[in-house]
Amino acid sequence: MSKKSTPELYKEQRVGIFVDVQNMYYSARNIYKAKVNFKTLLKEAVRGRSLIRAIAYVIKADVKDEVNFFEALKGLGYEVKAKDLQVFFGGAKKGDWDIGIAMDTIELASKLDAIVLVSGDGDYVPLVQHLKHALGCYVEILAFGKSSSQKLIEEADNFIDMDKNPQKYLIRSSR
Repeated sequence: MSKKSTPELYKEQRVGIFVDVQNMYYSARNIYKAKVNFKTLLKEAVRGRSLIRAIAYVIKADVKDEVNFFEALKGLGYEVKAKDLQVFFGGAKKGDWDIGIAMDTIELASKLDAIVLVSGDGDYVPLVQHLKHALGCYVEILAFGKSSSQKLIEEADNFIDMDKNPQKYLIRSSR
């Protein structure tokens, strides 16, 4: 549900793409039982503008093929920032990049006209507000609407709902 019309984009617009890979992975898996097509995602996020940085934030969990996946992301043009999955006493696990993504977007904002945050996580609402109001950036959210925070959608200057054309953004498992 995109309440805003897609704005006119300018080729000179400097854009940064910040991808919360875990958020996208679990959304695609839980909603569609599929994987995200990160090549198409990057192309859609840029949409003809001047790409300054595209950063994919990943969690290292020592699972099969994760190194190949990280290398594939690099091959598509993403910088990959990785951190280890934290395992706590009792077995609880945690792995997120919320603060890292927030810091990178704030630090790079002066070099960007537009920031595309690829996540539906409502924890980013204060970040979006800060990027828009304090730093003057145009902020887009690119995510699956079904798993996105309504408040995040409302705060963004533009919301690109991947649920509107899921086949475009997904890779079906061959199993």
